[in-house]
Amino acid sequence: MKQVIKINDLVKNYYVGDIVVPAIQHIDMEIAQGEFVSIMGASGSGKSTLMNIIGCLDEPTEGQYFLDGEDVAKMSMNMYADVRNRKIGFVFQNFNLLPRTTALENVELPLLYDRSGEEKDASKLAKDALRKVGLSGRVEHVPSQLSGGEKQRVAIARALVNNPAIILADEPTGNLDSKTSIDIMQLFQDLNDQGITILIVTHEKDIAEYTKRTIFMRDGMKLWDKPQKYLKVESAQNHEIAEEIE
Repeated sequence: MKQVIKINDLVKNYYVGDIVVPAIQHIDMEIAQGEFVSIMGASGSGKSTLMNIIGCLDEPTEGQYFLDGEDVAKMSMNMYADVRNRKIGFVFQNFNLLPRTTALENVELPLLYDRSGEEKDASKLAKDALRKVGLSGRVEHVPSQLSGGEKQRVAIARALVNNPAIILADEPTGNLDSKTSIDIMQLFQDLNDQGITILIVTHEKDIAEYTKRTIFMRDGMKLWDKPQKYLKVESAQNHEIAEEIE
């Protein structure tokens, strides 16, 4: 199966004067196309640093990182930015929506930075992405007119619009109540069922249980990495019903 993420002996150190502060220590990891993976760990475990490197927002001190078969270290700065826009869809805890622009315009944003040279109908692609997340009736609403769950759905639509190799979601339910969190995890499950590769960072065990594989980190090290039984959300209308899938 095609590897979307491949990491070999990754190290990330920060420096405070002459003091070396290790954030990530010798991590190996692979994520195949179509997987749904969570990275868990307490604050300071290194999970967000690892996510930033995977998302091409930071660079490792040592080691190799291949994204969709490409060695990230060999990319020029322009290639680096281009790959980040084309191959990675980001979803953040705080949504990161522009407050005075509509849902449609927020979702169109990644297409404005697309330098592939392909002709694309930004409005059509954005509307299709909003339809996939159940927001066809909210395209002209600005963020202040949307609930927290709807804002996160707009953010997920924005992550989808460029048809990325992987969606990276950093604490995507951190600002949501429990009922809305289940809605969002159901949406991620539905998208994964369509073949979309998803990696989320979370400190919440109950959220990680909705994914198909969990990587657990502590003190910058990967303690374990294993597939798991996962909770399949059966219905957005009945949040009490969930079934364990082998």
